[in-house]
Amino acid sequence: MSDINTALDCLIIGSGPAGYTAAIYAARADMNPVMYTGMEPGGQLTTTTEVDNFPGYPNGTDGTAMMEDLKNQATRFGTDVRFGYATRVDFSEEVGGTHKVYVDDGTGEKEFLAKTVIISTGASAKYLGLESEERLKGGGVSACATCDGFFYKGQDVIVVGGGDTAAEEATYLAKLCKKVTMLVRRDEMRASKAMQHRVNNTENLEVLYNTELDEVLGKMVVEGVRVVNNQTQEKHEIPVTGVFIAIGHKPNTDMFKGVLDMDDTGYLITGAKSTKTNIPGVFAAGDVQDKEYRQAITAAGSGCMAALDAERYLAAVEDVIEA
Repeated sequence: MSDINTALDCLIIGSGPAGYTAAIYAARADMNPVMYTGMEPGGQLTTTTEVDNFPGYPNGTDGTAMMEDLKNQATRFGTDVRFGYATRVDFSEEVGGTHKVYVDDGTGEKEFLAKTVIISTGASAKYLGLESEERLKGGGVSACATCDGFFYKGQDVIVVGGGDTAAEEATYLAKLCKKVTMLVRRDEMRASKAMQHRVNNTENLEVLYNTELDEVLGKMVVEGVRVVNNQTQEKHEIPVTGVFIAIGHKPNTDMFKGVLDMDDTGYLITGAKSTKTNIPGVFAAGDVQDKEYRQAITAAGSGCMAALDAERYLAAVEDVIEA
């Protein structure tokens, strides 16, 4: 039996900039949105200590405070924000159909009915799994050079990874930092030739091949790293103040496999210039469908789009019913 017998106009799965912005717009459109925040309320940004590149914060803010601001704005307009995470879905493929979403809120799985669903479950940065890496997140360990690079101007940093993302982040950081050292675990980079040329032509960027991160050094903040050559097993330390992990992201889309169209890396595919998925009434916003930009401001923008798309979808369905 459903916990809500009457279908919600709008159910939002996941929070963060995309989810909260969608909630603000949906609430102002009298869609009475219900949001389930996911296991990490506020999303990835809550692991970032300082946010300096989001409009409206001239003196900067921290990720947790900003997400609390967005949450408060969403609730002010009537969004029902609840803690819990979606476990599975049963989406109707018919226009105007009712979607089923199953949610675990800590008291067991519940079924919800919704006319529209906005997915903003985000993507999780991949980390190496080191204890020291986890401990120093927000203290010098980051997975986003664009977000945090500014704070390392004139300093020495490490970038871990050998693909296009790592090459992009390393060359970006090289414009800000005194020296950037890339750690590539293979004897060559996986990045495209164009990106490799860019790396090799950057004067203050050094690449250490066959090299892996063994430990991040420091108690409260990053003071250096210990690296190991995986061919000789030789270890040495490098003094740095920042460590950027650039080994990719994993979109949180496992529950939608076989239901929603996604690319070969798991990102949801949305229509051109829209947030529409292949299922009518189901929309996706933020990092769950964006592997190019992955910024708070672009996620917020797509959250706005998702709410507008959902509002227009409901209006079109109502027009058909009335006709």
